[in-house]
Amino acid sequence: MQVEVKMRDDKDHTSLKSLTPSYLDPEHSSFSSFDPKKLSPSVDPKISFVDPARPERYDFMVSDEASGKRLDLFIFEAAKAQGLSWSRSQIQKWIEDGRIEIVFSATQLKPSYPVVSGETVRVAPPPPKRLQLEAENVPLDIVYEDEDIAVINKPAGLTVHPAPGHEEGTLVHALLFHLKNLSGIGGAMRPGIVHRLDKDTSGLLLIAKNDAAHQKLTAQFQTQQVERRYIALVCGKMKDDEGEVRLSIARHPVDRKKMAISRSRGKAAHTRYRVLERFSGYTMIEAALITGRTHQIRVHMTAIGHPLIGDPVYGSCRRPEIKRQALHAALVSFTHPRTGKTMRFTSPLPEDLTILLAALRKHRDA
Repeated sequence: MQVEVKMRDDKDHTSLKSLTPSYLDPEHSSFSSFDPKKLSPSVDPKISFVDPARPERYDFMVSDEASGKRLDLFIFEAAKAQGLSWSRSQIQKWIEDGRIEIVFSATQLKPSYPVVSGETVRVAPPPPKRLQLEAENVPLDIVYEDEDIAVINKPAGLTVHPAPGHEEGTLVHALLFHLKNLSGIGGAMRPGIVHRLDKDTSGLLLIAKNDAAHQKLTAQFQTQQVERRYIALVCGKMKDDEGEVRLSIARHPVDRKKMAISRSRGKAAHTRYRVLERFSGYTMIEAALITGRTHQIRVHMTAIGHPLIGDPVYGSCRRPEIKRQALHAALVSFTHPRTGKTMRFTSPLPEDLTILLAALRKHRDA
């Protein structure tokens, strides 16, 4: 079953419908309220959706094939198979803190303990730490919200989470004010944050309101099951109607605030794109993230000779209509962590990109 939710467009902006991609023009939108008595069987029963104030417990049965493995390695692999993002060091600390036990056994456990076939390993992660942030009444466009997730339409200029030089007025501060609960897995400074957008990139951002939802969504990102599509306006006339970029990305060796193409040090990065419209000296594209590296679209487009209009870091192509990179997160689609339904959201272009697009269309290529 698929549920499509199209974001409202309160302002008279150019909507994505005018950009022609059919996937951004759902014929109808609906969402039925969640009924806990009809919980989808696709949700793993080992992951409990409980009150965020109470810690969750996870039981893992040791199979014959896993017998003899180190306890920390067994838990790491079993948790990963269930979409849980626990590190080995995190698991080892939980063992030391007594948060992991063998059911019906008083054995004193160490990370090196060899698990035995038929044992049930019980893990009780600590509850999220109390957030050391103060809520701020920062305006927030909440496109969708239920008890597990929220989808936010982030404006350009809003930093996602606190960082040096951005200790106040971030999206996280706004989330604490507007939403009742947030997951704590991302750390005290990043509650609810499953993925991020650059400060000057606008568009849709997915938020987790409890740890179980966070773990499920993180697993979807890691296995490339989340669809993310962006609208970008780039410099130059793209020759091909569509293409892809597969270039590894790493931190810049000199300027640590930048990313760079690096075949030796970088992480694999993959972007697909297609041309939506051509203008005199510029091109509008739809870019789909297959991976999600920092600044990926910006770095990849620059690498193939088409930096984004207005990008102050990776290009020198400027237009008077816009003061930031011309990049907008226009679509996100994922599986709801509780119900198993497909959720699909779209966002129209914001005002500054609409104005830029109108100016470029005055000099459209034949």
